[in-house]
Amino acid sequence: MVNIKVGVNGYGTIGKRVAAAVRKQSDMDLIGITKAHPTYEARMAAQQGMAVYAPAENIQLFTDAGVPIAGTVDDLIKSVDIMVDCTPGNVGQYYKDKYQAAGIKAIFQGGEEHSLTGISFNSTANYRESWGAQFSRVVSCNTTGLLRTLYPLDKAFKIEAAYVTIIRRAADPEDSKTGPINGLEPSVKLPTHHGPDVQSIMPWLNITTMAVKASTTLMHVQTVVAKLGKETTTEEALTVLKEAPRVRLVNSKDGIGSTNQIMELARELGRDRSDMYEIVIWQDGVKVVGDTIYYYQAVHQESDVVPESIDCIRSMCKLMDGPASVSQTNKTFGIDH
Repeated sequence: MVNIKVGVNGYGTIGKRVAAAVRKQSDMDLIGITKAHPTYEARMAAQQGMAVYAPAENIQLFTDAGVPIAGTVDDLIKSVDIMVDCTPGNVGQYYKDKYQAAGIKAIFQGGEEHSLTGISFNSTANYRESWGAQFSRVVSCNTTGLLRTLYPLDKAFKIEAAYVTIIRRAADPEDSKTGPINGLEPSVKLPTHHGPDVQSIMPWLNITTMAVKASTTLMHVQTVVAKLGKETTTEEALTVLKEAPRVRLVNSKDGIGSTNQIMELARELGRDRSDMYEIVIWQDGVKVVGDTIYYYQAVHQESDVVPESIDCIRSMCKLMDGPASVSQTNKTFGIDH
């Protein structure tokens, strides 16, 4: 079988992780990545053997900076079967038109609206919906986190209503433009967009979300309260969560009581870029009272959507079914289940 030719448009926080992930897959070839300016990221991508492409008007900047350039963004678009678009939010329509004209497939990220593609993707909840599609969208990091746990709980117990509060990181670790901030900033426009984003994949779910921006760069924390369709026990709920794909349970009694300790765990696991791809739940923070479950989970905003992007490529290109793709992707990422 001929490998799928993949491009990554936008080599930033998510894009560089997707590019590295594609290079690990036996059924995909990374043709190239794009970068708007000859930054250290572009230079390192070239040093690592990646073909770097740039907007036509910026080619001379790369030449002057001594960064090898393979061609323009349009050249890359003509050379791939599918593009993983990791450009900044709200420019998706511009590139979608280009991809459509070139007759290639494309995956967009959660910074774009669901309406851009009409299909949103999560490997656990709706892998088949993107099967053979020309365009799809991998939902945001927070939405991915909620789907990873709410979908299996809904399947087991039927959720009647979910109430979520998200304590959001203020910025990514390398970002000096939007942080740090010295304070807590509530999202006063309610409910936040996260609930409707979950409903783009689970339209039947009654979910309400709120969010607070906090002075941290490491992870998001989500507090979840869900009313279930029947009474159950904490042990039964934990069994469901333990078996959920890409979910990791930790215990504060083992010394993992905070997000910085979760990131230290990722380092101890030897993960690339110290990434935590799984959604992390504090096992000793899970409690069921009658028909209501309470739990906390942590989301590594830089990496949890990356394995989803790999699975989405396989779904759109009809390479293999969902469980097989998740298993193969997990193996290349070092994810246990």
